[in-house]
Amino acid sequence: MPIAPSELILNPDGSIYHLNLKPEDIADIIITVGDQDRVSRVTSYFDEITFETQKREFKTQTGFYKGKKMTVISTGIGIDNIDIVINELDALVNIDLDSREVKSTLKRLNIIRIGTSGGIQPHVELDKFVMSEAGVGFDGLIHYYKNDITNKEATQALCHHLSLSEKKPQPYIVDGDSDLINLFKADENVIPGFTGTNLGFYAPQGRTLRLQTEDPTFIDQLVSFSYKNNTITNLEMETSAIYGLSKLLGHGALSMNAIIANRSTGNFSKDSKAAVDKLIQFTLDKLTLLK
Repeated sequence: MPIAPSELILNPDGSIYHLNLKPEDIADIIITVGDQDRVSRVTSYFDEITFETQKREFKTQTGFYKGKKMTVISTGIGIDNIDIVINELDALVNIDLDSREVKSTLKRLNIIRIGTSGGIQPHVELDKFVMSEAGVGFDGLIHYYKNDITNKEATQALCHHLSLSEKKPQPYIVDGDSDLINLFKADENVIPGFTGTNLGFYAPQGRTLRLQTEDPTFIDQLVSFSYKNNTITNLEMETSAIYGLSKLLGHGALSMNAIIANRSTGNFSKDSKAAVDKLIQFTLDKLTLLK
């Protein structure tokens, strides 16, 4: 049955509504960045750029790096934008936009986030890379979708460990893609960990300026959590949504985080730009090894 125009919204030129993209505009390897200016920082290493467009905060460039076709897209900040980006990327490859029907053969994308993050454990050193073996969601997004993709045992352990207000969404944990994890993990600069995702930068991540947090022990509770020797290493605002939606839709996903701050020590990177550029080059080189 065709998907209604109110649900699958297309622009007059036939492109998907928010991203302004057509199926032929993207590669099977998708790199997401939050900042639209970071798109060109990634593609500055490309051999060539074959396509580019921008609508709102969603800037896209597609091209080749060492012979491998890749697409870089800015998502903006936050899980609400991730909900748009992942669903619309999937629609481009798995829905026939002319007939508005789901294709009989589905395609897998590999979606890799290159972002910045703040560490919360003392061992998560500045300028290192955290590879998110799992996304720990405090954002509630995945609860709006019928799903059976969470790591139930880890989620139960987390919920048992935490003492959170009932007014807040139930936390969840979604594992990263094992193939991508195996591709990235063997490097001295890579710290494996669980990445916490929340729906804001200040109180949702335990920061206070003039407003006080409803739960001042939140960060301490995250720091003390451990599951099978895994700890929550860092906090940001997209990973759990990328992991949850990608797994639901059959795509591979991995989040790579340049650690530019450490909340446990109060320190900030002296050269965060260099750390991000190093992560970009590292990620691009790893992606050339994808089969």
